[in-house]
Amino acid sequence: MLNDRSSTLALLATRRSGKPREMVAPGPDAVELDTILAIAARTPDHGKLFPWRMVVVPADHRDALGRLLLDALAVEDPDCLAAKRDAAIEFATQAPALVVLVSAPVVGHKIPLWEQELSSGAVAMNLLTATHALGFVGGWITGWPTYSEIVRAAFCEPGQRIAGFFFLGSPGRPLEERPRPDMGRIVSIWTGGDKG
Repeated sequence: MLNDRSSTLALLATRRSGKPREMVAPGPDAVELDTILAIAARTPDHGKLFPWRMVVVPADHRDALGRLLLDALAVEDPDCLAAKRDAAIEFATQAPALVVLVSAPVVGHKIPLWEQELSSGAVAMNLLTATHALGFVGGWITGWPTYSEIVRAAFCEPGQRIAGFFFLGSPGRPLEERPRPDMGRIVSIWTGGDKG
C-alpha cells in the first residue's frame, strides 16, 4: 500500500501542462482516450447531475474545426490580421488528440450553479491527471474560441459554455517546470473571527 501511495503522490507531484503547439505523436489511442474520459468523469458531483459533457474532435474533423474558427473570426473580428487567422488554423490542428469540455449545468436545480461549475473544473483536472498517468501530456487552453458565440453554438446547447479545449499528445521537448506558489502565502489557519 505504501508503494502505491508513494507512486500516486509522485504522479500528482510531477503533472505538468504541455504547450499544444509543441505536442507530437503519439497521442492516446481510442482505448486510452476512453480510459482518460472515464477517469475524468469520476469527479465530485453534488446531486449526481453530470453537469458537463466531453466532446472528442477526431483527427479527421480538425480541418472542419479550423473552418469553424475562420468563420467565427470573419463575423466577430473581420479586420483581424492574417496572423490571427493562421493562429486559428494552428489552434484547430495542433496536438494529436483534442477533447472539448462543456460546462452543462442543470438550470433551476436545487444544487447551486457554482457547485455544478466547480464539478466541471474537477472533470478538467481529472482529465489532465489521467492523461499524465498514461504517459502523455495535456494542455487546457481557453482563449477567444472558448468565448466565441459561434464556436460555442457548435459544441453547446443553450445555457452551456465551453470550459476549455484539452489537447493531448506526447511532449515534443522536455517540459519546463513553472513557478509554484509559496505555500505560506496561500495556506492559512482559520482561528475564529477573522479571515486568517
